[in-house]
Amino acid sequence: MNKKDLVAYLDQYLQIATIADYGPQGLQVEAANDDIQRIALAVDTAPATINAASSWQADLLLVHHGILWRNVERIAGPLGERVRLLLSSNIHLYAAHLALDAHPEVGNNAILAELFGVKEREWWCDVMGTAIGVIGQVNTPLDKLVHLTNTSLQTDAYVLNHGPELVHRLAIVSGFAADKVAEAKALGADTLLTGETSHANYWSAADHNLNVIFAGHYATETVGVKALGQHLKEEFGLSIQFFDFPTAM
Repeated sequence: MNKKDLVAYLDQYLQIATIADYGPQGLQVEAANDDIQRIALAVDTAPATINAASSWQADLLLVHHGILWRNVERIAGPLGERVRLLLSSNIHLYAAHLALDAHPEVGNNAILAELFGVKEREWWCDVMGTAIGVIGQVNTPLDKLVHLTNTSLQTDAYVLNHGPELVHRLAIVSGFAADKVAEAKALGADTLLTGETSHANYWSAADHNLNVIFAGHYATETVGVKALGQHLKEEFGLSIQFFDFPTAM
């Protein structure tokens, strides 16, 4: 597939131009190759993921966490190393951060909501003008929800069980939303599922009588890139491969 056509499709499908982020998203590093047949998928852009993509002879590395987060003044240090690795392997880098969190079909939170059987879904948790989280109805015991989290995401969730044993309204935000306890409670949630934990927000869960399931930042953000890759495979017949480099965080 032509690189220009693929990038244009991804930009439109993910609404890259309309969703504000902490740095420019979409095609972050452009290599020389114009033909895309093999897409490597990963959560993070790191030397390990780039080298794995290169060994697989990928044409493009599609990630959730790219390399451009704020104004860039120098292509040097760790940033320079990543750019050199990509260009020396002739691999394009495409990143979708908040756009992938918020996508209604292949987004991290939409996929997690589907996984946990959330009904009557609504969007919440505004980040830079975009609601990225999902909240809705379930009828699942907390221990069963935790077990499903661990087995489905291959993680070991840390749980603050300050809410009911039977979960009725579940709020989901992939990545980091430990500071969203009060907002989730105000929206009627009795349980919040997110990625990484924070000592500063421990007592907030107790104060609001809310269960919080910390499933891991990495683990909660594997589902979006996998779903997006599968979508591209089905849509265009491209080869995809997910490279798993869990951080246990």
